[in-house]
Amino acid sequence: MPNANSAPDRFFRVACYFEAALTLLAMLLGWLLDVNPFADLDFNEQGLAIGMLLTLPLTLLFFALQQLPYAPLQNIKTLLMETLGARLHRRHWTDLLILAGIAGFSEEVLFRGMLQPWLENATGITAGLIISNILFALVHAVTPLYALLAMLMGLYLGLSLDYGGERNLLTPIVIHGFYDFIAFIVILRNYRHSL
Repeated sequence: MPNANSAPDRFFRVACYFEAALTLLAMLLGWLLDVNPFADLDFNEQGLAIGMLLTLPLTLLFFALQQLPYAPLQNIKTLLMETLGARLHRRHWTDLLILAGIAGFSEEVLFRGMLQPWLENATGITAGLIISNILFALVHAVTPLYALLAMLMGLYLGLSLDYGGERNLLTPIVIHGFYDFIAFIVILRNYRHSL
């Protein structure tokens, strides 16, 4: 008889592997398109501090949207509870931090480290920012509203890349990772309260 915990454990592992594979995809695409996805990654205190600071507006918006009685937002909340909440609710907070960190790093290396610079060189800065985040929205299109919110978040992350005067991929990585971690905690808390 299969272990009852094996499905959630498998989901967590697959989610981590999938997100980590996005870094490999970024490296492969970067090699094919002659773009170094890590060229603008500088591990420094300024990038870390700016990233943590710029996580705050997204977090406040996330909490505000959780409270709105707008049906499509409530549908997203329910969908996230049923998918992520149901599969991750037995995980320790450190597991959620690991998954959020992998997702933040890998997705940002792919979208802001590889695609955005390549598209900026090919189409111009504004078009590169917009097109890369249309693609970001499409891969997050679980509902039309979720895709729109993902695009707006992607634009925010894309703009944060140059915040502070110097391009640093660390800033959107930190924002994305911390935001995902907070969202995971809230989704799991909501799921546990619904049980």
